[in-house]
Amino acid sequence: MRIGAGIALTALGAIIAFAVRDTSESLNLTALGIIIMLAGVAGIWVSYRLANPRARDEFTVIDPSVEKQYNTDPPEQVATRQIDVTPSHLREERQDQAGNRQTRPGSTA
Repeated sequence: MRIGAGIALTALGAIIAFAVRDTSESLNLTALGIIIMLAGVAGIWVSYRLANPRARDEFTVIDPSVEKQYNTDPPEQVATRQIDVTPSHLREERQDQAGNRQTRPGSTA
């Protein structure tokens, strides 16, 4: 039951309980309307509880040996020399401009 159904039941129960003026020996419409209203209020409460569960303070403990494999800290020892990540065709153009023309393997100078 969603919140809309709960509101509809509450409204229907209020109409039956307070607006309908019919007398019957076997059926008390006021009591029936109040019961339907209580069912609607219970439906609203249940839909609210399902949509908004309580926040719980639960902690998941991970074994340290398992946690080590997910470590994202940088390595303690870094590279001692700089690595040139320039693409090879741009590196060759830079060397040509500097006057350090080097021959490629397989080519004739």
